Amino acid sequence: MINKIEIREDKTFENVDFAGKTLTDREFYNCVFKKCDFSKSLLQSVEFEDCQFLNCNLTMAKLNNSGFRNAQFTDCKMLGVDFTVCNKMMFSFSFDKCFLDYSIFYAAKLKKTVFKSCSIKEADFSEAVLTSSKFSDCDLFNTLFSGTVLEKVDFRTARNFSIDPEFNKVKKAKFSAFNLEGLLLKYQLDIEQAGDTE
Repeated sequence: MINKIEIREDKTFENVDFAGKTLTDREFYNCVFKKCDFSKSLLQSVEFEDCQFLNCNLTMAKLNNSGFRNAQFTDCKMLGVDFTVCNKMMFSFSFDKCFLDYSIFYAAKLKKTVFKSCSIKEADFSEAVLTSSKFSDCDLFNTLFSGTVLEKVDFRTARNFSIDPEFNKVKKAKFSAFNLEGLLLKYQLDIEQAGDTE
């Protein structure tokens, strides 16, 4: 028996409570989700294309084989989300003022992804490809970068990151003079900013 796919286009969903529920075999095109609660929900083979998520809660949501193409997340809470189980054929996002703490992006292809004013603490970007992405005003405290492709990534306004250039590809990545210590933490150097000397 073939599951019938439910398709929604150009719809706005506001204050809808999907928390703990299962959504399967649905496709959303150019839809807007406002203040919706997807926490601990199971999204099984759900596709979102050109959709916006505003003030939504996706904490601990399971995204099994679900796809996101040109998905925009703004002011969303997305703690502990495992993006490795998403549909790899539909995988493009932007994040603005989101909480992505404890999320997993292991081996994800995230070229040219924009993270703006986000909290991304204790997340995992191991083996991910982040070429030409941008972490603008993001807190990367204890976030893991190992075997990660960070070429041309813009970290100039990021903070609290720890990146070992020996175990990551950082060619042409951008850093500011104020956050270079994030590349040197393992050497336990005492780095002073200009004007710190007495």
